[in-house]
Amino acid sequence: MKKKGMQIGIALILLLIAMLVPFGQIWINKFIYIVSYLIIGAGIIKEAIENTLHGKIFDENFLMTISTIGAFIIGEFPEAVAVMLFYQIGETLQDYAVDKSKKSITNLMNIRPDYANIKHGDEITKVSPEDVKIGDLIIVKHGEKIPLDGKVVEGNSMLDTSSITGESLPKEVTVGDEIVSGCINQNGVLTIKVTKEFGKSTVSKILDLVENASSKKSKSENFITKFAKYYTPIVVVIAIILAIVPPIIFKETTYIDWIYRALTFLVVSCPCALVISIPLGFFSGIGKASKIGILIKGSNYLEALSHTETVVFDKTGTLTKGVFEVQKIEAVDISKEELLEISTYAENDSNHPISLSLKKAYGKEIEKNRISNTQELTGLGIIAIIDEKEVIIGNEKLLAQENISYTKCEDIGTILYVAINKKFAGYIVISDTIKKDAETTIKNLKSYYKTQTVMLTGDKKEVGEDVAKQLKIDKVYTELLPNEKAEKVEEIMKKSSKNKSVAFIGDGTNDAPVLAMSDIGIAMGGLGSDAAIEAADIVIMTDEPSKICDAIKISQKTINIVKQNIIFAIVIKIVVLCLSAIGLSTMWEAVFADVGVTLIAVLNSLRILRKQRR
Repeated sequence: MKKKGMQIGIALILLLIAMLVPFGQIWINKFIYIVSYLIIGAGIIKEAIENTLHGKIFDENFLMTISTIGAFIIGEFPEAVAVMLFYQIGETLQDYAVDKSKKSITNLMNIRPDYANIKHGDEITKVSPEDVKIGDLIIVKHGEKIPLDGKVVEGNSMLDTSSITGESLPKEVTVGDEIVSGCINQNGVLTIKVTKEFGKSTVSKILDLVENASSKKSKSENFITKFAKYYTPIVVVIAIILAIVPPIIFKETTYIDWIYRALTFLVVSCPCALVISIPLGFFSGIGKASKIGILIKGSNYLEALSHTETVVFDKTGTLTKGVFEVQKIEAVDISKEELLEISTYAENDSNHPISLSLKKAYGKEIEKNRISNTQELTGLGIIAIIDEKEVIIGNEKLLAQENISYTKCEDIGTILYVAINKKFAGYIVISDTIKKDAETTIKNLKSYYKTQTVMLTGDKKEVGEDVAKQLKIDKVYTELLPNEKAEKVEEIMKKSSKNKSVAFIGDGTNDAPVLAMSDIGIAMGGLGSDAAIEAADIVIMTDEPSKICDAIKISQKTINIVKQNIIFAIVIKIVVLCLSAIGLSTMWEAVFADVGVTLIAVLNSLRILRKQRR
């Protein structure tokens, strides 16, 4: 960049000298023009020759070379140098703009770890992350990147997860916590037991997504590639015809006049504005999304997202936390604390999520000597002896089977009815909790983006309908098996409008088939299922459903800017091409139609990187 800047400066000074200083011999001025031209244009000429030898003839280097050399031939020395000079100034500014747009992607690429501190006994060795195996212990010191996914076995610290999730708040981790690669250890020393090889780690998958994102082109990009392939040879042929045919027909005009028009026509025709600004627009959109923890696997998915008509949500882990918690305790003839305690003891031997939620709510150590016998009844519940009392805990069927009268609970969720020595003691309501931003997400999708919202769940009808009612979701389908979810999404896709997309958002392994088959598959939570992330087109690194609104906003802004660039570039070029053909446009207008339009389009593309207001 610095070298090119010096070349531009020297060439500009020489051009001004040649134009303003009247040397005694005209050849001196012409010589200075040529030197100035070679300083600024030698690289373009060299590239044009090399590309021509390799069969790539009709590119911008070829057009600039033939038009400026032609200008020299017809005696337009100042314009020949000026055209090349302004072209190089435009290219330099474009490079700067492109570098700016790449920064968000480049910053993301910095998450790649350089090394891992592997521990063997008391010895610590610095090795490549690729050489670490599952089960190895690694040490991560203050300020170092976590090189591989694993579980903390010693130490506690705060992690900077911003490069992975886009979240600025640090995350606290301690012994037993799962930890992902790419985060930065902010304090303390962590000993981590590796659970995934580097090739399958979070950081490796993110890098793979980012590196391959540009290979999946959008319809707009494919159109421009094909357009430029046929457009450039056509305008070169028109320029040749323009230089040769009119002087034969119109005897009063000269060849020099029509050659000048043809050369101007060539400069205008260069499709740089479209070829550069459109991929740059999509690249900026992908970069903007990655900055806030949304990884988009290709510009084709970014484009499809802008046409979203229906957003289909999985329930558990997407709109709800996927963690069962005790929501309500109703006790009869004993205190709520006693009911929770005796229920937790009865469920102690179970690994069911219900048991885990009871233990979490109880929060005290279990004295196992108080439990003398436990019998688990499949599909019904548990009968246990606690403190020499028979405790029955389960569903309505179990209490009916034991001939125990009880008060029916009308709440939504998993209801645990409890009886002590055959006498009803109360019930506990356990249910999943809705994520705090889920309601806002649904509201914004419907009001701002006019999308239909649908929820699919394997849960019971009353549970699914209750969540849908709370969130004001348009449609809900309950008690679905994984294959039935796929069938339901396929049915929704068939009913969707032409050129509109159906997006499915899920997080679990059983969502992978639906993620793969939908128009846009969005995996929720970078720490979620590997299968879901692999099958998805877009990965939201946090567990916030509201990020889908951010993704749609970025996609729509990107497409609007890309359309603006296409219309602006084509209209200006057609107008100036017509003016060039009839002799009303000079090389100076041609430079604006090429370099000026390109630069305006590029700067317009960079608007995507601005901070969002909503």
